[in-house]
Amino acid sequence: MLEARIYVGLRDKDSHEQIFETEKYKAELKEICKAYHAPFSLQVIEGGYFYDDGTWVEENSLLITLIGVSRKTAYAIARNVCSSFHQESVMITCATVLPFNVHDSVSSND
Repeated sequence: MLEARIYVGLRDKDSHEQIFETEKYKAELKEICKAYHAPFSLQVIEGGYFYDDGTWVEENSLLITLIGVSRKTAYAIARNVCSSFHQESVMITCATVLPFNVHDSVSSND
């Protein structure tokens, strides 16, 4: 099963400033994932980025983890976030994982 991670800086691609509060970006991201029926985890992290013009910034970033969605869906979410958040780019990493769920009930087969 695929695990995709999308790294999204929160500074605007033109002004190089964070336009909105981080909570607004988080709320928008949740709606985007919901629209794609994509279960996700979300972390607020810090990062650094070199813009294509060579400008260096340190910024608040969001790390979106998707497990069990297709590469096509992960790419579509990344493109949507990149456009909606007015980013120069976002980064996706992918790995194959072996997920399993742990439940609190005990079956006779355990």
